[in-house]
Amino acid sequence: MNTPTDRPKSSKGLKTLAGLMPFLMPYRTRILLAIIALVVAASTTLTLPYGFRNLIDLGFTTAGSAQAENVNIYFIALFLLACLLALATAARFYMVSWLGERVTSDIRNAVYAHVLRQSPAFFEITQTGEVLSRLTTDTTLIQTVVGTSISMALRNILLLMGGVLLMFITSPKLSAIIIVMLVLVILPVMVFGRRVRKLSRASQDRIADASGIAGEMLNAIGVVQAYAQETREARRFDGAVETAFRTAIARIHARSLLTAIAILLIFGAIVFVLWLGAHAVIEGSMSAGELGQFILYAVIVAGAIAALSEVIGDAQRAAGASERLLELLAEESPIRSPEHPTAIPPRAANGAALSIDQLSFRYPSRPDTLALSDLSMAVNAGDTIAVVGPSGAGKTTLFQLLLRFYDPERGSIRLDGVDIREFSLQDLRNMIGIVPQDTVVFSANAMENIRYGRPEASDAEVIAAAKLAAAHEFIERLPEGYQSFLGERGVRLSGGQRQRIAIARALLKNPPLLLLDEATSALDAESERLVQHALDAAMQGRTTLVIAHRLATVQRATRIIVMEHGKIVETGTHTELVDAGGLYASLAALQFNAS
Repeated sequence: MNTPTDRPKSSKGLKTLAGLMPFLMPYRTRILLAIIALVVAASTTLTLPYGFRNLIDLGFTTAGSAQAENVNIYFIALFLLACLLALATAARFYMVSWLGERVTSDIRNAVYAHVLRQSPAFFEITQTGEVLSRLTTDTTLIQTVVGTSISMALRNILLLMGGVLLMFITSPKLSAIIIVMLVLVILPVMVFGRRVRKLSRASQDRIADASGIAGEMLNAIGVVQAYAQETREARRFDGAVETAFRTAIARIHARSLLTAIAILLIFGAIVFVLWLGAHAVIEGSMSAGELGQFILYAVIVAGAIAALSEVIGDAQRAAGASERLLELLAEESPIRSPEHPTAIPPRAANGAALSIDQLSFRYPSRPDTLALSDLSMAVNAGDTIAVVGPSGAGKTTLFQLLLRFYDPERGSIRLDGVDIREFSLQDLRNMIGIVPQDTVVFSANAMENIRYGRPEASDAEVIAAAKLAAAHEFIERLPEGYQSFLGERGVRLSGGQRQRIAIARALLKNPPLLLLDEATSALDAESERLVQHALDAAMQGRTTLVIAHRLATVQRATRIIVMEHGKIVETGTHTELVDAGGLYASLAALQFNAS
């Protein structure tokens, strides 16, 4: 699986923006209204030069009262056209601005929801900061294009086409000359436009790199400060920012050159053609009003081309941003619910039966290393199984496969006789509660952190779960009790308190299968005693798998499974395994202070 930034760069250019159509189509009515307002505004703009021509030729060339009357009529007509132009322009601005905000919000929501459904394999090789950069910076660029640039592009295309047509009607000879010259202008604009798009994509990638570094370090600020690496990390971020700056400057330089070339060539061509027109008026082959009309159309056409060159620059940047976002949306998680999932079996009074058969697995990021090898085991409903073994034995990997964070390359896992791949992901994970070793506490109050296990739970149920997890007492001592904000990642709590919040969350969920990954590892002796008593009660009526190194937890297990190098090497009770004198006995002697 490739990360978005590892993929070969596409050369689709502005065609990439077509990928935004699914987000625009739900708002067809507003798009239609915006187009109507756009056409009215463009048509009004193209009518103004004709009004000025008549004002010059008919208003200023007649004599007496007729002259004043004609001047009044044409000035009133011009004012009414200006009013219509103002209304149409305001309507267009409102519609396209609304579309920009709405579509950007929809894209952000779609990308975020899609990323949330990716398997852990995606996050093994994708930085969180990069995803955040795409959700913020890239979507802002798209907002600019949808809310402004597309409208400006359509407006100026209409003005360009209408202006060129009316120029030919006014003076075919001068128009032919100016069109030939404008074609010569478009070629360098196209060449430089491609370079701007490539540099825009590179600029966004470098910004994402800097965001990735910042996100990683801020999430590990305690480690950074503990090792006094603030200066080093600041320098590393500064280097990433400088790289992004240099890439952005290259883009700005290319776009500035593009703008300068376009303006110079366009207005140079116009000045030359107008010089020819002035001589035509002097020779009498063209009226002053016709020249004035031609000049205004030429200015409109030149302005349209200049505006299009600017819009193309924005569109090129947005094309790069769209490409990055669409790549994210195109990422397919290998872990998906089946099209026709099996219904959850009726819950037994004593939990779920678990069967694992010939399970083998390699992490996508480590394809040459077997994390689990031909692992088989059967767990009766209501059993408590302790899983022990040295670091890297595959204990946590087993839990990740039970939750279907990954699928095995061989073998199967069954809950109550049904392969877990036949359940929907939501149903499967609703059947399993987990207390991870690395406790996660969200930026919310204590009540909502525990309620995360079952969002529909009442306050009384949350408090009951907290009491079972020995968390109620310390929560009550917080400044605002259960309404106390716990800080980002629970920084206001001790390690043991965070662990008890996580245990309460799992108990509130009340699943038939409970996974405890070193659930008491961060607790002091008194807290461990309280939590262990709570866990003993919580294990009643459910099947429990416990990764544990502590003697108190292991001795309560129905059976102990000893793992090494991804395999089960021993099975039995504590006494049986100690007497056997194998790996477990060695671990017990070292870690449990048992002989």
